[in-house]
Amino acid sequence: MTCKQLADFLDEYLRGTMPAEQRDRVEEHLAVCPDCRHYLDQYRRTIALGKAAFAAPDDPVADSVPEALLAAIRSARPPARR
Repeated sequence: MTCKQLADFLDEYLRGTMPAEQRDRVEEHLAVCPDCRHYLDQYRRTIALGKAAFAAPDDPVADSVPEALLAAIRSARPPARR
């Protein structure tokens, strides 16, 4: 397995939906590739940060966030369901 192949299958690997034989190939690659282990760690951290960022979307926003950015985010959000 190449580094690119691993990156292509990373989501499936982390979700546990990958066939066992392919999962074994990913784990064999991770065992010998420190760059991919680092990439996997960063991918996991990104997922965790994304979940944390949206855990309480109605919490107050820090005063340091530019109003133009807030306006752009608000305009991109889907309408609230009632």
